[in-house]
Amino acid sequence: MADSAAEGLTEAQKQQYLDQGFLVVEDFVSADDCARMMRRIDELLEGFDPASVNIFSTRDQARLTNDHFLDSARRVSFFFEEKAFDADKKLVKPKKLAINKVGHALHDLDSVFGPLSRSSKVSSLCKSLGFHRPLPVQSMYIFKQPGIGGEVVPHQDSSFLYTDPPSCVGVWVAVQDATVENGCLYALPGSHRDPLARRFVRDGKGGVVFDAPSPTYDLSQFVPLPVKAGTAVILHGQLVHFSYENKSPVSRHAYSMHIVESDGAAYPSDNWLQVAPSDPPFQPFYPAESAAAAAH
Repeated sequence: MADSAAEGLTEAQKQQYLDQGFLVVEDFVSADDCARMMRRIDELLEGFDPASVNIFSTRDQARLTNDHFLDSARRVSFFFEEKAFDADKKLVKPKKLAINKVGHALHDLDSVFGPLSRSSKVSSLCKSLGFHRPLPVQSMYIFKQPGIGGEVVPHQDSSFLYTDPPSCVGVWVAVQDATVENGCLYALPGSHRDPLARRFVRDGKGGVVFDAPSPTYDLSQFVPLPVKAGTAVILHGQLVHFSYENKSPVSRHAYSMHIVESDGAAYPSDNWLQVAPSDPPFQPFYPAESAAAAAH
């Protein structure tokens, strides 16, 4: 992401993040870099064979127990929208308009997303938030397709990427304008102070499952976060957030990356996202020795 203004967060921004559990940072990514991401995703889609289909729905993640989902941890994999198929499981949209997301290792494996994800601006952000050895473990390019872009139900990111102690931070970048009409994020201010409600874990049988039911939330208490393309929304791992379906004729592309602490925080073996022995290991943004810079 753009390396200009790579000095990190101001004290006021850090305080807002601590108070609210989220922070909106305008102009985090340049218009040129947003365009580069869109062009690169188009290239990846051109080379994608949709013969291997996986329908993605956050309402029923426990059923995504197949190898395609679990193997995507250290791959660049494609997931379709739930409403992209008819009753006979045939695509009702062109491939480019039927994809829900691409994940989950663009930040490490792609020639365009890798350098953008590991810019000095992202490293400075991590230092501002107090990370000692920040580890990017997951990335997704999310399409929020016009007319069929699925909802993402209220959740906490640490449910999916837990560490002990909890440390997950999400960096959600609007690649296109995100509006109330096309499915912008909604956040529950201050909810990051609440305990983690549940975890999404491997069940020991080759599948994944939530270890507790979802709480019931009053959606009227959430605030919308409409933002312009290039804006980053920084999300505390315990902040409850969601997005509605995109019923508009306009897409809402976004790039999301999740970061955890790897210096003094344990990454459990039952987290859904794991590195297989044959996969490239996670790589930190900077070594723990750089942590002293986080205090300045």
